[in-house]
Amino acid sequence: MELQLKKTALSRSWILLDKDGTGTILDVDKYAIMRMVEIHARDLRILDPLLSYPSAILGREKVIVLNLEHIKAIITAQEVLLRDPMDDDILPIVEEFRRRLPKSTGDEEPSAQDREGEFPFEFRALEVALEAICSFLDARTIELETAAYPALDELTSQISSRNLDRVRKLKSAMTRLTNRVQKIRDELENLLDDDDDMADLYLSKKLANLSSPASSFGAPNWLLSSPNPDSKIHRSSKASTATSVQVENDVEDLEMLLEAYFTQIDGTLNKLNTLREYIDDTEDYINIQLDSHRNQLIQLELFLSSGTVCLSIYSLVGAIFGMNIPYTWKDGHGYMFKWVVMLGGMVSASLFLSIVTYARRKGLVGS
Repeated sequence: MELQLKKTALSRSWILLDKDGTGTILDVDKYAIMRMVEIHARDLRILDPLLSYPSAILGREKVIVLNLEHIKAIITAQEVLLRDPMDDDILPIVEEFRRRLPKSTGDEEPSAQDREGEFPFEFRALEVALEAICSFLDARTIELETAAYPALDELTSQISSRNLDRVRKLKSAMTRLTNRVQKIRDELENLLDDDDDMADLYLSKKLANLSSPASSFGAPNWLLSSPNPDSKIHRSSKASTATSVQVENDVEDLEMLLEAYFTQIDGTLNKLNTLREYIDDTEDYINIQLDSHRNQLIQLELFLSSGTVCLSIYSLVGAIFGMNIPYTWKDGHGYMFKWVVMLGGMVSASLFLSIVTYARRKGLVGS
């Protein structure tokens, strides 16, 4: 009972990471999280692990709601809230957040590896999450490939129940993994196709515009309005005037960031599609083998049936001459027995060869 309570408490725990990468464990309910980051309950419900919500990257007025497989986070302009920080899959992500969230300090020019320091805080956090989920799914794909290709090769060399069951399980795992990767890819693709949605992710820019004295005049609607509850479902209903506002809606940096991980997740999906094609080719090869064996069995059945018919005729002749019924034509003709046996055998063999020749001429059996 104590262990169950501990697991329940752990499932509700969060970790709060600030700009310096300092983490604070929070064991609070959803209402405290809603007050802390000012989001609606429907947005927080997306992060509930007990509910099967699809992968989503949602931009709200002050936060980014991130639901990517096991990564469930709320990103603000200055902090990151990550759910279930003690989970085995989340611990490496927490360490990566702590390492990469702080901006690089020093007077020297930042290297190419430190270019994430040039992005706003929310983009650095988003990049860590996207890199983690893409690497996680790619690692699962490599594991599946490592197990699948030898199993498929073994199945082609020896068709057995054990090998078939092994490939069936691998195919089921591949289908589930493909669906997971496809959901992430579709979410990134939808985000890249909509500049308004990408503009909603610029939390630092929106915060700066809201804090400026001139923000109350001439600011775009997406900066001043409350979070749109239907932005994920009814993206097409957003006002088109937001895109016409000068440079406040410039999403080039975010677009390049998302395209990099879209390319990575698309490569993972291509690996899975290649594996699926290999499985389909293996299935076709096995079906051809089974059809060939089936045809061989049919041919064997034809030979056996023909031989049975011919032997039945030969047995009929022997049965007629073997009956204990007195016939006058038997008297004095005992020498004919060997000729009847030889003639009956020759007729039966000729009949069998005729059937086989006819079947080959019609293409019923192989040559």
